[in-house]
Amino acid sequence: MGSSGWRRVLRCCLLLAFAWGPVLSHVPHDQQEPLELQGTQEPLATPDHSKRAEENDEKYSSRQGEEPPASRCYRCCDPGTPVYQAIPAPQINITILKGEKGDRGDRGLQGKYGKTGSAGARGHAGPKGQKGSMGSPGDRCKNHYAAFSVGRKKPLHSNDYYQTVVFDTEFVNLYSHFNMFTGKFYCYVPGIYFFSLNVHTWNQKETYLHIMRNAEEMVILYAQVSDRSIMQSQSLMLELREQDEVWVRLFKGERDNAIFSDEFDTYITFSGYLVKPAAEP
Repeated sequence: MGSSGWRRVLRCCLLLAFAWGPVLSHVPHDQQEPLELQGTQEPLATPDHSKRAEENDEKYSSRQGEEPPASRCYRCCDPGTPVYQAIPAPQINITILKGEKGDRGDRGLQGKYGKTGSAGARGHAGPKGQKGSMGSPGDRCKNHYAAFSVGRKKPLHSNDYYQTVVFDTEFVNLYSHFNMFTGKFYCYVPGIYFFSLNVHTWNQKETYLHIMRNAEEMVILYAQVSDRSIMQSQSLMLELREQDEVWVRLFKGERDNAIFSDEFDTYITFSGYLVKPAAEP
């Protein structure tokens, strides 16, 4: 028999001692009968504990002052060991102790915010992104700019009733919007323009000119007859549409009308430029 077998024998002895110790303590030693374990014999009848208890009480009452005999211990391996019924261990049904799941409680109040932590270390640089799509093409420069400045070195007398002032000197003519042969500025970029006209009067002669938009008189530059020659100027802003024409016209009145200039200096100038294109908000 191994060590595990001996342990089982000792457990059985201890269980029998605890279970039948109180019963055997009430049985007199001389009345105990040896019991033999026989597998073919019928099981022993359960002793009548109530009758034995009454007999023992009578004997103990006659023996006052004497202690009751101590219970006798038996080893399961000894011959004549009494057979005791095993007492089943109590079992508890745990399922009857567990209640049903309750309803979910209300959400509690939000706790206080913690202290702000220190800034972490800078992370690694991410991968390079993909190339973006190409943008829409922009407008050409001439769609946003327009400017000219021209002059005249020859004097001009009014022989006809109306006469267009033609210029012979070109200072600035951006994108050739000013036609030097016709003496007119043609609008290719609609918007607001600024124009200025400068002339030198002729002594003893009248100076009478108009700045024209198409066939309409916009402003007049006028100087009365005088013994002295002086510089006269006129300026204005016009809102032009595409293909509008701006030019200078010499008007013949009752007196001689003329503007002075010479081949060495430029006394007559006409300038204009785009202030704001109409396409811009």
